[in-house]
Amino acid sequence: MTAKWEKQSGSLGVLTYEAPAEAFDKAVDQAFKKVVKTLNTPGFRKGKMPRAMFNKMYGEEALYQDALDILYKDTIEQAVVESGMEPIALDNIDVETLEKGKPVAFKVTFVIEPEAELGEYKGLEYTAVETNVSDEDVDAELKTLQERGAELVVKEDGAIEEGDTVVFDFAGFKGEEQFEGGTAENYTLVIGSGNFIPGFEEQMIGLKAGDQKDLDVTFPAEYHAEDLAGEAVTFKVTIHEIKSQELPELNDEFAKDMDEEVSSLDELKAKIRTRLENSRKQEADASMRDELVEAATKNAKVDLPEVMVENEVERMIQEFTQRIQSQGINLDMYFQLTGSTEEAMREEMKEQAEERVKARLVLKQIVTEEKIEVTEEEAKAELASMSELYNIPADQLETMLAPQGGLDTLKGDLQFRKAIDVLVDNAKAK
Repeated sequence: MTAKWEKQSGSLGVLTYEAPAEAFDKAVDQAFKKVVKTLNTPGFRKGKMPRAMFNKMYGEEALYQDALDILYKDTIEQAVVESGMEPIALDNIDVETLEKGKPVAFKVTFVIEPEAELGEYKGLEYTAVETNVSDEDVDAELKTLQERGAELVVKEDGAIEEGDTVVFDFAGFKGEEQFEGGTAENYTLVIGSGNFIPGFEEQMIGLKAGDQKDLDVTFPAEYHAEDLAGEAVTFKVTIHEIKSQELPELNDEFAKDMDEEVSSLDELKAKIRTRLENSRKQEADASMRDELVEAATKNAKVDLPEVMVENEVERMIQEFTQRIQSQGINLDMYFQLTGSTEEAMREEMKEQAEERVKARLVLKQIVTEEKIEVTEEEAKAELASMSELYNIPADQLETMLAPQGGLDTLKGDLQFRKAIDVLVDNAKAK
């Protein structure tokens, strides 16, 4: 087989190749075996009609379209590999030559990945992000750790305050009638969490254990239950128990409880400062790189085929589905809970998908312009780094990556990283 392809303007490419005459003859035989099973011919059982009689009654040409379909499916993959092209989607198929005893010439038009026309990508500006860590930042982190180690202690005589945990009964009334779903016993609520409709938690502040009170509130206009949306209601509440947080004392013992690698509160503070500094530097670096890629993408021109955007949306939906499945929710359940639809989700994702695809094409073109290469050793080093990060043996990780292209995929990722390094090395802070 001789296959070649030629790039056309925009995002189309034409692949031409010839399939051997004997391959077409074989496809015609297969087409006959398929068609004859459907024919009811007097004097013959279904599927037993002789080939010669079929040709006499219908003509062999009646099999050609099915035969061409079979031949195309049998040969296109080899032709694509031989030509070296990387098609994204099929656009059109033409048969240029079809003659008994001669090779069949196919002309196939594919949608291919377009090349980005780069604009300015060196000397770009980015917004510098502050990475310094103040004493207040460290104290705030300590406060979080302190609250995490807090114990809930029952208030014997005190009143409800912001942050307290309250156990209570409530019953909701619309006018004189209780409404469905508005009643609970021994319900636990953290005051200030915002879990109840606006105005509910605020009115509980100041109450004591054993108190009863009517709370007048109004449901939001966009509330999911239509019969309650925007309605004024009354909740009758009975307070059973109030618990407040008892914070542990900030001392060396607290520090050792929070982190067994430190022996004093000062050491814990120093460790928190270092962690916050590293985190902020990583965030600042990620922000800078994202901003530079966005700027280089904005400066470039790319004629995106719609199918590339659709494929990216599909990938984004798969990513989203995997994320919510890890939380025990499937896509249908998500749509029911949010009142959304797959069509609406696709439309919302479309703009982001376009930006993703365009950015990828821009980085790929920078790789070409800058002649960026990645060695086998660099790919192996990246695999070793991933092995250490995920605690998975390198050979096992390489096997896991094989369906996605293995080391070649890693090389591609590293090329993109190096392309972004080019943007960084030539950029300047605003």
